[in-house]
Amino acid sequence: MTGLSVWIAGADGQLGCAVCEILQKDTGIRVLTSDLDVDVTSLEAAVSFAEESRPDVIVNCAGMTDLAKCERNEEKAYRVNALGARNLSLAARKIDAKLIHLSTDDVFDGTAKRPLTEFDQVNPRTVYGKSKLAGENFVRGLAPRHMIVRSSWIYGKTKNNFVSYILEGLLTEDTIYVPVDQISTPTSAAELAKFIVKLIGSEEYGVYHASCEGMCSRYEFAKEIVRLSGKKVNIEPLAAGENPSVVNRPRYTLLDNFMLRVSGIYQMPEWREALGAFMAERMSGQD
Repeated sequence: MTGLSVWIAGADGQLGCAVCEILQKDTGIRVLTSDLDVDVTSLEAAVSFAEESRPDVIVNCAGMTDLAKCERNEEKAYRVNALGARNLSLAARKIDAKLIHLSTDDVFDGTAKRPLTEFDQVNPRTVYGKSKLAGENFVRGLAPRHMIVRSSWIYGKTKNNFVSYILEGLLTEDTIYVPVDQISTPTSAAELAKFIVKLIGSEEYGVYHASCEGMCSRYEFAKEIVRLSGKKVNIEPLAAGENPSVVNRPRYTLLDNFMLRVSGIYQMPEWREALGAFMAERMSGQD
Protein backbone atom coordinates (compact mmCIF):
# COMPACT_ATOMS: atom_id res chain seq x y z
CA MET A 1 0.00 0.00 0.00
CA THR A 2 3.01 2.26 -0.33
CA GLY A 3 2.07 5.70 -1.57
CA LEU A 4 -1.58 5.53 -0.49
CA SER A 5 -3.21 8.43 1.31
CA VAL A 6 -5.93 7.43 3.81
CA TRP A 7 -8.33 9.75 5.66
CA ILE A 8 -9.76 8.36 8.90
CA ALA A 9 -12.90 10.31 9.84
CA GLY A 10 -13.79 9.79 13.50
CA ALA A 11 -10.17 9.01 14.34
CA ASP A 12 -10.65 9.58 18.10
CA GLY A 13 -13.27 6.83 18.46
CA GLN A 14 -12.45 3.28 19.48
CA LEU A 15 -12.35 1.88 15.93
CA GLY A 16 -10.78 4.99 14.44
CA CYS A 17 -7.99 4.81 17.02
CA ALA A 18 -7.40 1.14 16.26
CA VAL A 19 -7.20 1.72 12.50
CA CYS A 20 -4.81 4.66 12.97
CA GLU A 21 -2.61 2.60 15.28
CA ILE A 22 -2.06 0.03 12.53
CA LEU A 23 -1.71 2.45 9.63
CA GLN A 24 0.75 4.73 11.40
CA LYS A 25 3.20 1.82 11.69
CA ASP A 26 3.40 1.73 7.87
CA THR A 27 5.69 4.58 6.85
CA GLY A 28 4.61 4.18 3.23
CA ILE A 29 1.06 5.36 3.96
CA ARG A 30 0.04 8.98 4.42
CA VAL A 31 -2.50 8.97 7.27
CA LEU A 32 -4.92 11.88 7.58
CA THR A 33 -7.04 12.04 10.71
CA SER A 34 -10.04 14.09 11.76
CA ASP A 35 -12.64 14.03 14.46
CA LEU A 36 -14.62 17.04 15.70
CA ASP A 37 -12.19 19.35 13.90
CA VAL A 38 -13.79 18.36 10.58
CA ASP A 39 -17.56 18.41 10.99
CA VAL A 40 -18.83 15.56 8.82
CA THR A 41 -22.40 16.85 9.24
CA SER A 42 -21.34 19.84 7.10
CA LEU A 43 -21.13 19.06 3.39
CA GLU A 44 -18.89 22.06 2.86
CA ALA A 45 -16.45 20.95 5.58
CA ALA A 46 -16.27 17.35 4.36
CA VAL A 47 -15.78 18.25 0.70
CA SER A 48 -13.30 21.02 1.52
CA PHE A 49 -11.10 18.69 3.58
CA ALA A 50 -11.26 16.00 0.88
CA GLU A 51 -10.34 18.42 -1.90
CA GLU A 52 -7.44 19.88 0.08
CA SER A 53 -5.98 16.57 1.28
CA ARG A 54 -6.88 14.34 -1.74
CA PRO A 55 -7.00 10.96 0.06
CA ASP A 56 -7.15 7.77 -2.01
CA VAL A 57 -9.33 6.12 0.63
CA ILE A 58 -11.79 7.54 3.18
CA VAL A 59 -12.63 5.39 6.20
CA ASN A 60 -15.78 6.60 7.94
CA CYS A 61 -15.51 5.68 11.62
CA ALA A 62 -17.47 8.78 12.65
CA GLY A 63 -20.77 8.05 14.32
CA MET A 64 -23.18 8.64 17.16
CA THR A 65 -23.31 5.18 18.74
CA ASP A 66 -24.86 5.71 22.18
CA LEU A 67 -28.34 4.21 21.87
CA ALA A 68 -29.85 6.24 24.70
CA LYS A 69 -28.50 9.51 23.30
CA CYS A 70 -29.81 8.60 19.84
CA GLU A 71 -33.28 7.94 21.23
CA ARG A 72 -33.26 11.26 23.10
CA ASN A 73 -31.94 13.26 20.14
CA GLU A 74 -33.18 11.74 16.90
CA GLU A 75 -32.26 14.74 14.76
CA LYS A 76 -28.65 14.72 15.93
CA ALA A 77 -28.41 10.96 15.36
CA TYR A 78 -29.53 11.41 11.75
CA ARG A 79 -27.22 14.38 11.24
CA VAL A 80 -24.18 12.38 12.33
CA ASN A 81 -25.04 8.86 11.14
CA ALA A 82 -26.97 9.65 7.97
CA LEU A 83 -25.95 13.12 6.75
CA GLY A 84 -22.37 12.47 7.81
CA ALA A 85 -22.31 9.38 5.61
CA ARG A 86 -23.95 11.32 2.78
CA ASN A 87 -21.39 14.10 2.97
CA LEU A 88 -18.42 11.74 3.02
CA SER A 89 -19.95 9.84 0.09
CA LEU A 90 -20.21 13.05 -1.92
CA ALA A 91 -16.66 14.00 -0.93
CA ALA A 92 -15.38 10.59 -2.02
CA ARG A 93 -17.28 10.83 -5.30
CA LYS A 94 -15.89 14.30 -6.01
CA ILE A 95 -12.25 13.19 -5.71
CA ASP A 96 -12.79 9.58 -6.92
CA ALA A 97 -11.76 8.09 -3.57
CA LYS A 98 -12.72 4.70 -2.20
CA LEU A 99 -15.09 4.94 0.80
CA ILE A 100 -15.13 2.35 3.59
CA HIS A 101 -18.19 2.98 5.76
CA LEU A 102 -18.72 1.39 9.17
CA SER A 103 -22.21 0.21 10.05
CA THR A 104 -23.86 -2.01 12.63
CA ASP A 105 -25.87 -5.15 13.41
CA ASP A 106 -28.60 -2.82 14.70
CA VAL A 107 -29.88 -2.45 11.12
CA PHE A 108 -31.63 -5.78 11.82
CA ASP A 109 -34.75 -6.02 13.99
CA GLY A 110 -33.58 -8.83 16.27
CA THR A 111 -36.36 -11.29 15.42
CA ALA A 112 -34.23 -13.71 13.39
CA LYS A 113 -33.68 -17.30 14.48
CA ARG A 114 -30.44 -17.84 12.53
CA PRO A 115 -27.24 -15.95 11.70
CA LEU A 116 -27.82 -13.02 9.35
CA THR A 117 -25.96 -12.64 6.05
CA GLU A 118 -25.34 -9.53 3.97
CA PHE A 119 -28.34 -10.54 1.84
CA ASP A 120 -30.93 -10.73 4.60
CA GLN A 121 -33.65 -8.09 4.91
CA VAL A 122 -32.85 -5.16 7.19
CA ASN A 123 -35.51 -3.69 9.47
CA PRO A 124 -34.09 -1.49 12.25
CA ARG A 125 -36.17 -0.78 15.35
CA THR A 126 -34.01 1.80 17.18
CA VAL A 127 -33.20 5.37 16.18
CA TYR A 128 -29.55 4.34 16.11
CA GLY A 129 -30.24 1.45 13.73
CA LYS A 130 -32.52 3.53 11.51
CA SER A 131 -30.00 6.37 11.24
CA LYS A 132 -27.19 3.94 10.42
CA LEU A 133 -29.30 2.29 7.72
CA ALA A 134 -30.04 5.72 6.26
CA GLY A 135 -26.27 6.25 6.16
CA GLU A 136 -25.80 2.93 4.36
CA ASN A 137 -28.36 3.95 1.75
CA PHE A 138 -26.61 7.26 1.10
CA VAL A 139 -23.31 5.42 0.65
CA ARG A 140 -24.83 2.96 -1.82
CA GLY A 141 -26.48 5.70 -3.84
CA LEU A 142 -23.73 8.31 -3.87
CA ALA A 143 -20.29 6.69 -3.59
CA PRO A 144 -19.45 4.64 -6.69
CA ARG A 145 -16.48 2.93 -5.02
CA HIS A 146 -17.73 1.86 -1.61
CA MET A 147 -17.55 -0.84 1.01
CA ILE A 148 -20.05 -1.06 3.86
CA VAL A 149 -18.81 -3.03 6.86
CA ARG A 150 -21.31 -4.16 9.50
CA SER A 151 -20.04 -5.39 12.83
CA SER A 152 -21.42 -6.08 16.29
CA TRP A 153 -20.77 -5.28 19.95
CA ILE A 154 -17.51 -3.47 19.24
CA TYR A 155 -15.22 -2.79 22.18
CA GLY A 156 -11.83 -1.11 22.35
CA LYS A 157 -9.57 1.16 24.36
CA THR A 158 -12.06 4.01 24.72
CA LYS A 159 -14.66 4.03 27.50
CA ASN A 160 -17.91 3.94 25.56
CA ASN A 161 -18.33 0.17 25.24
CA PHE A 162 -19.65 -2.86 27.12
CA VAL A 163 -16.26 -4.09 28.35
CA SER A 164 -15.52 -0.75 30.00
CA TYR A 165 -19.02 -0.73 31.49
CA ILE A 166 -18.43 -4.10 33.14
CA LEU A 167 -14.90 -3.25 34.31
CA GLU A 168 -16.11 0.00 35.86
CA GLY A 169 -18.88 -1.93 37.57
CA LEU A 170 -16.28 -4.20 39.16
CA LEU A 171 -15.01 -1.19 41.10
CA THR A 172 -18.34 0.01 42.43
CA GLU A 173 -20.95 -2.77 42.38
CA ASP A 174 -21.48 -6.03 44.24
CA THR A 175 -23.88 -7.30 41.57
CA ILE A 176 -24.15 -6.40 37.88
CA TYR A 177 -27.36 -7.27 36.03
CA VAL A 178 -26.95 -8.12 32.35
CA PRO A 179 -29.45 -9.18 29.65
CA VAL A 180 -29.44 -12.90 29.01
CA ASP A 181 -31.65 -12.72 25.91
CA GLN A 182 -29.57 -10.41 23.70
CA ILE A 183 -27.51 -12.55 21.32
CA SER A 184 -24.73 -11.51 18.97
CA THR A 185 -20.91 -11.53 18.88
CA PRO A 186 -18.45 -9.30 20.77
CA THR A 187 -15.93 -7.82 18.33
CA SER A 188 -12.55 -6.38 19.19
CA ALA A 189 -11.89 -3.00 17.57
CA ALA A 190 -8.26 -4.06 17.13
CA GLU A 191 -9.30 -7.17 15.18
CA LEU A 192 -11.88 -5.30 13.12
CA ALA A 193 -9.25 -2.67 12.32
CA LYS A 194 -7.02 -5.38 10.82
CA PHE A 195 -9.82 -6.23 8.39
CA ILE A 196 -10.40 -2.55 7.55
CA VAL A 197 -6.71 -2.18 6.72
CA LYS A 198 -6.99 -5.29 4.52
CA LEU A 199 -9.87 -3.62 2.64
CA ILE A 200 -7.91 -0.40 2.16
CA GLY A 201 -5.42 -2.18 -0.06
CA SER A 202 -7.95 -4.41 -1.84
CA GLU A 203 -10.24 -4.10 -4.84
CA GLU A 204 -13.21 -5.49 -2.92
CA TYR A 205 -16.51 -3.58 -2.95
CA GLY A 206 -20.00 -4.10 -1.53
CA VAL A 207 -21.40 -5.05 1.89
CA TYR A 208 -19.46 -7.19 4.37
CA HIS A 209 -20.29 -8.56 7.79
CA ALA A 210 -17.16 -8.60 9.94
CA SER A 211 -17.73 -9.72 13.51
CA CYS A 212 -15.57 -12.05 15.52
CA GLU A 213 -16.61 -15.69 15.11
CA GLY A 214 -18.94 -17.46 17.53
CA MET A 215 -21.91 -16.22 19.52
CA CYS A 216 -22.96 -15.41 23.07
CA SER A 217 -25.46 -13.49 25.15
CA ARG A 218 -24.63 -10.23 26.90
CA TYR A 219 -24.70 -12.25 30.12
CA GLU A 220 -22.12 -14.75 28.83
CA PHE A 221 -20.02 -11.85 27.51
CA ALA A 222 -20.04 -10.20 30.94
CA LYS A 223 -19.13 -13.45 32.70
CA GLU A 224 -16.11 -13.90 30.41
CA ILE A 225 -14.95 -10.31 31.01
CA VAL A 226 -15.11 -10.85 34.77
CA ARG A 227 -13.30 -14.20 34.53
CA LEU A 228 -10.46 -12.69 32.49
CA SER A 229 -10.20 -9.73 34.87
CA GLY A 230 -9.51 -12.01 37.82
CA LYS A 231 -11.94 -9.94 39.91
CA LYS A 232 -14.88 -11.08 42.00
CA VAL A 233 -18.35 -9.73 41.31
CA ASN A 234 -21.77 -11.31 40.99
CA ILE A 235 -23.16 -11.27 37.43
CA GLU A 236 -26.92 -11.86 37.37
CA PRO A 237 -29.04 -12.49 34.25
CA LEU A 238 -32.16 -10.51 33.47
CA ALA A 239 -34.50 -10.24 30.50
CA ALA A 240 -33.72 -7.36 28.14
CA GLY A 241 -36.85 -5.40 29.07
CA GLU A 242 -36.45 -5.66 32.85
CA ASN A 243 -34.20 -2.64 33.27
CA PRO A 244 -36.21 0.48 32.37
CA SER A 245 -33.12 2.71 32.51
CA VAL A 246 -31.49 0.87 29.58
CA VAL A 247 -32.50 1.29 25.93
CA ASN A 248 -33.16 -2.17 24.57
CA ARG A 249 -31.05 -3.34 21.68
CA PRO A 250 -32.44 -5.91 19.21
CA ARG A 251 -32.59 -9.38 20.80
CA TYR A 252 -30.85 -11.49 18.11
CA THR A 253 -28.46 -9.90 15.61
CA LEU A 254 -25.87 -12.63 15.12
CA LEU A 255 -23.98 -11.73 11.95
CA ASP A 256 -22.80 -14.40 9.52
CA ASN A 257 -19.55 -13.29 7.83
CA PHE A 258 -20.87 -14.83 4.64
CA MET A 259 -19.08 -12.59 2.13
CA LEU A 260 -15.76 -13.01 3.91
CA ARG A 261 -16.18 -16.76 3.76
CA VAL A 262 -17.25 -17.10 0.14
CA SER A 263 -14.71 -14.56 -1.13
CA GLY A 264 -11.94 -16.01 1.01
CA ILE A 265 -10.41 -12.60 1.64
CA TYR A 266 -10.27 -12.68 5.44
CA GLN A 267 -10.96 -14.73 8.58
CA MET A 268 -12.05 -13.02 11.80
CA PRO A 269 -10.85 -14.65 15.05
CA GLU A 270 -13.10 -16.36 17.60
CA TRP A 271 -14.56 -13.86 20.07
CA ARG A 272 -13.10 -15.42 23.23
CA GLU A 273 -9.63 -15.44 21.70
CA ALA A 274 -9.90 -11.76 20.71
CA LEU A 275 -11.33 -10.77 24.10
CA GLY A 276 -8.56 -12.67 25.88
CA ALA A 277 -5.89 -10.77 23.95
CA PHE A 278 -7.60 -7.44 24.66
CA MET A 279 -8.01 -8.13 28.36
CA ALA A 280 -4.44 -9.36 28.75
CA GLU A 281 -3.15 -6.10 27.26
CA ARG A 282 -5.54 -4.00 29.32
CA MET A 283 -4.82 -5.73 32.60
CA SER A 284 -1.04 -5.62 32.04
CA GLY A 285 -1.33 -1.87 31.56
CA GLN A 286 -2.85 -1.57 35.03
CA ASP A 287 0.08 -3.26 36.78
